[in-house]
This record gives sequence, structure tokens and C-alpha cells, in this order.
Amino acid sequence: MNYCEIGQKIRKYRKAKGLSQEQLAELVDISVTHLSHIETGNTKLSLQVFVDLAKALEVQTDDLLYEQKLGKSKAISELSETLDSCSSQQVRIIVDTVKALKISLDRHNVVD
Repeated sequence: MNYCEIGQKIRKYRKAKGLSQEQLAELVDISVTHLSHIETGNTKLSLQVFVDLAKALEVQTDDLLYEQKLGKSKAISELSETLDSCSSQQVRIIVDTVKALKISLDRHNVVD
């Protein structure tokens, strides 16, 4: 287990949620120093703290443990969730945009 990578992911998700170290530490009931050490990979974290951090950051524990590639099924699920909150006109615009983007990617031989 690479604690440095886990710490970097925790920091990334914390910043994405707009939380300071102080705020996240308070949510998880740990010291700011401990959180800082977790984020820099300078300390191991207990399973309970790990689970509490994932819960506070509203991410799956797998998101913190593994490099996540966006597979087709996950992408479809995320797009579906996004489209659920759109009007029919917004859906049409999004579909047209995705189609145009795909054509452009094909034209420029963009691969993963």
C-alpha cells in the first residue's frame, strides 16, 4: 500500500470539495497535524480514519486506494446522472456536442 499516493488523493479530493485541512480534520475528528502527515504520506492511517476520510470526502474507499480509469459503464452512468437533471433541449445540445467531439477526436487520431 502506497501511503504517499493515498495521501495525495485525499488532498486532491479535499481541495476539490473546497475544504481546508482544519475543516476535514474536524469532520474526521483527528488533529490537523495528523491529517497533514496523512496527506504527505509521512504516517500510516488506521482503517477507521481511512473510512472516515472517505465518508467525509464523499468518495468510495476504492477511489483512494486504486488508480481509477473511467470505464465505459462508469462514464455512461455519470452521463446518465447528468442528463437526468437536464431539459430536453439541454439533452439535445449535450448529445450533439458529444457527437461533434467524437468526430474531432477521430479526425485527430486521439487515443487513450
